[in-house]
Amino acid sequence: MAGGAQKDEEPITGINVTPLVDVCLVLVIIFMAVAPMAVTLGIKVLETRPGNAEGKASVDENVQIRVSVDGSIAVNGKKTDGLTFRGVLVDALARSKDKMVIVTADAKNKVGLVVSVLDASKQAGALKLAVMKAVEGEN
Repeated sequence: MAGGAQKDEEPITGINVTPLVDVCLVLVIIFMAVAPMAVTLGIKVLETRPGNAEGKASVDENVQIRVSVDGSIAVNGKKTDGLTFRGVLVDALARSKDKMVIVTADAKNKVGLVVSVLDASKQAGALKLAVMKAVEGEN
């Protein structure tokens, strides 16, 4: 044997690392194959910072969407229902200068409705999305 001269009666005391290396390489290949599928997709949302609006379009030129706790949606202060929401949103985005949508929702709103509004805004052509929490007592 290449490891040295051993008699047939002596136990093998050397560690064989070949199976360990084989298993590690197989695991690396599996992780490399699975890693691209583990990436989660989402909607990019702007983070609000002080001074973010300097030199930008005024707030009145952006599309403001208000999601109420009861499920009603208002685009730029005009209430819409589920059937006319996309049409009103497309019209508002066409008039918007920088195609920014600001979604305002209460803390008690359901996440699914807010996410569907964000998704509809992106599909309607919004280039920027922002999420705001409604102030207590605001309608």
